[in-house]
Amino acid sequence: MSDENDPIAAALARIPDPAGRGSLAAAGRVAMTRLKDGKAVIVLEATGLSAEQRAGLERQVRAAMIGVPGVSDTQIAMTAEKLERTIVAVGSGKGGVGKSTVAANLAVALARLGKKIGLVDADIYGPSQPRIMGQMIVPLPAHGVRMLSIGQLIEPGTAVAWRGPMTASALSNLMEGDWGDCEILVVDLPPGTGDVQMTLIQKWKPAGAVIVSTPQDLALIDATRAIDMFRKMDVKVIGLIENMAGYACPHCGEVSDPFGSGGAEAAAKVMDIPFLGRIPLKLDIRRASDAGNPPAAGQGEDAALFRELARKLLVELGQSAGGFHAAHP
Repeated sequence: MSDENDPIAAALARIPDPAGRGSLAAAGRVAMTRLKDGKAVIVLEATGLSAEQRAGLERQVRAAMIGVPGVSDTQIAMTAEKLERTIVAVGSGKGGVGKSTVAANLAVALARLGKKIGLVDADIYGPSQPRIMGQMIVPLPAHGVRMLSIGQLIEPGTAVAWRGPMTASALSNLMEGDWGDCEILVVDLPPGTGDVQMTLIQKWKPAGAVIVSTPQDLALIDATRAIDMFRKMDVKVIGLIENMAGYACPHCGEVSDPFGSGGAEAAAKVMDIPFLGRIPLKLDIRRASDAGNPPAAGQGEDAALFRELARKLLVELGQSAGGFHAAHP
C-alpha cells in the first residue's frame, strides 16, 4: 500500500529517524500500520535506540497522528532485536583494594574511547558507584556511562540484610535493566567469591574478568582465589590491575611503597595472566572519586592512566577503540 493511500504511513514518513538514517520509512522503522474503528495501531522497529530516543519517537508519532483523517486513538508498539552485550566482571578477593573506584574509572575511560558503556554496581551489600559517579537517580547517565545500582533504590547508610535468593533477584533486576544500545556492561562485583559472583557467571557468562589487588601479599592471596574461581567456571581472566601501587608525597615528591611494590605484576606472571597496569595511591584520585568526579572523566595524567588501562582491556577482549571523546558532563 502506498503512502498516498495510507495516511498513517504518510504521516510517519515525515518523521526523522532518531538514529539519523533519514525518515522512519527509509530507516526501516515502520514494521506495521493498521487503522480499525478509529484506532491506529503502529509497530515500530526500535533496535539500537536508547530509552530516551524511544520515548522521544513515541511522542513524535503520537503528535503526528493528531489530525490524521479517521484516527481518534493511537496504539504504539516497539520491537527490538536483543543486543549481544559484552559483560566484563571487575572483582577482587577482598574488600578495601579500590575495586569500585577502578571499575567506575574503567567504565568512563571506555566510554571516552567511543564505546557505549553500562556500569552495574553488583556489590549488593556495599554499593559505592552512586557516590563515585555522582548519581543517585535511575536511570540517568553520568560521565557518558549509564549506571544502575541497588544503592540508587535504598536510603544512604541503610543496611541490606538479604539472603542469597534475594541478592540473585536484585542482580537480575540490574542486569536486565533497560540498557538501550550499550555495547559493554562493566559489572562491579562484591569482594570475594560468593552468591553474586556465582549467579553472574552462571546466568550471564562474562566475556572476561578483571581482578583488582593491592601489591601486598595478603591481598594477592585473596586475589588468587578470585582468579581461581573465574578459571574454574571457564571465564577468561582479562588481566590483573595493581591498585595503590606507590605513594608520592604531595609535599616533597618522594615515592614510598606502603603496600609493597610489584607484587601484582609478579603474581600475574606466575599465574600466566595479563598484567594491565598499576594505579598509584594518590590523594587526587580518592578525592575526585569521593566527590562524584571520576578522574577518567577529566584531563591530565590520571585520565591518561585509566584510558591506557581501558585500551589494554579492549585488546584482551579483541575489540578496537574508537576515537577519543571529550569528557561528558
